Amino acid sequence: MSRAGRIGAVLAAALTLVLAACATPAPPPVAPVQPPPAKPVDPPPPPLTEVSPAVLPGWDQEDHLAAFEAWAEGCGVAREPAAQSQCERARQLRRTSRPVTPSLARAFFESGFSVVPASTADGGPGLLTAYFAPEYEARRSPDAVFDMPVLAPPAGWTRGQVLSERAEIEAGPPTGALAWMRAEDLFFLQIQGSGYLTFADGSKARAAYAADNGRPFVGIARPMAARGLLPPNGTSGEAIRAWLAAHRGAEARAVMALNPRYIFFRLDEDDGGHPAGAAGVPLTARRAVAVDPDHWRYGDLVWIEADGGNLVGARGSYRGLAVALDTGSAIRGPVRADLYMGRGREAGEEAGAVRHPLRMWRLVPRA
Repeated sequence: MSRAGRIGAVLAAALTLVLAACATPAPPPVAPVQPPPAKPVDPPPPPLTEVSPAVLPGWDQEDHLAAFEAWAEGCGVAREPAAQSQCERARQLRRTSRPVTPSLARAFFESGFSVVPASTADGGPGLLTAYFAPEYEARRSPDAVFDMPVLAPPAGWTRGQVLSERAEIEAGPPTGALAWMRAEDLFFLQIQGSGYLTFADGSKARAAYAADNGRPFVGIARPMAARGLLPPNGTSGEAIRAWLAAHRGAEARAVMALNPRYIFFRLDEDDGGHPAGAAGVPLTARRAVAVDPDHWRYGDLVWIEADGGNLVGARGSYRGLAVALDTGSAIRGPVRADLYMGRGREAGEEAGAVRHPLRMWRLVPRA
C-alpha cells in the first residue's frame, strides 16, 4: 500500500471511532414493573355466638314453669326438625321429672334455645294488642234486643271468595241463622273470631269461626275518635262496646259498617276449655299469641316486651314467653302480636285496653 493509502486507511478508522463515540448510548435495562403489595387478607369472621335467653330483659322474673307448660302443650304443631327435637325433649322431661320444677324449666330454655331479635323495616317498635274468648248471652229466636243473627257460611263458600260487605249482609234475610245476639255483642264476637254463647235455658255452645266474606278488617276506634264519638285515649274495646250499646240501632250499625269484614260461624259444644287457634291447638291464656304467618311459624317460641300503653285502663307492661298458635287479618308485620288473654268478661276488659309498643325475640331451637 502506498503512503497515501496508509494515511487514508488511518483516517477512515479514526472517523469510524468518532462516529461510534457520537452514537446515542443504549438505554439501561428497564426494571420489571412490580405489582403493588397485596393487601393483607382479613381472617374469616368467627362464627356467630349463640345468644342465651338469659340476656332477655326481665328473664330472671319470668315464670319459667308456666312458660314451659305452655310450650310443651303447643309445640307439637312445629314442623322444623330442631323444634320437634326440643318439643320431644320437653315432653320427655315432663314424663321423667315429677314434678318439673321452675329451675328445671329455666334450664330447659337456656340449654335448648338461642335468641334472635325481630325487627321492623324502620327499626322502630311494633305493636302488641290482645284478644279473648268472649262469653255472651244469645237466644234461639229473635226479639227486640237480640235481633242480630249468628249466620252459618253461605252454601258453596270457598276460602278467599269475596262476598258482600257487612252492611249489605246485615240488611239481607237471615238465611242460616244459628242463634240471635245483641248487635254490639255479635260485632265483637266477629272481631275475636270465636266465643261462647249462653242461651236463656242455661245451655251453652261455642261459636267457632267457619268462614268470612273476604273483605279486609278495618278498625273502628280511630274513625270513632276522629268523629268525636270517643276521646283519642278512650277507644278501648269496652268503651267502644258501651257506645254501641248506648246507640243501638241505625246509628250504631252505621259505625259498625265502617268495618266491612264479616265472619260466619258454626256452633260446637262448649267443653269448658279455651278455643283452638289457627294452628289447631287450644290456646293458653296469656301464653299464646297470634302472629303474621309471613314472618313467624306456628309453634315458634316468642319473647314479648311491651310497655307504654296509653289507653284508659291499660296495664303498664307485658313481658314474657308465648307460643305462636294463631293469626288474624289485622296481625301483619314482623313485630306484631295479639296476646290471648283468656275467656270471659274480665279477660275482655283487659284485652280491650292493650295497645302497647312492642319488641319481640324469636327463641331459636338448637339442633
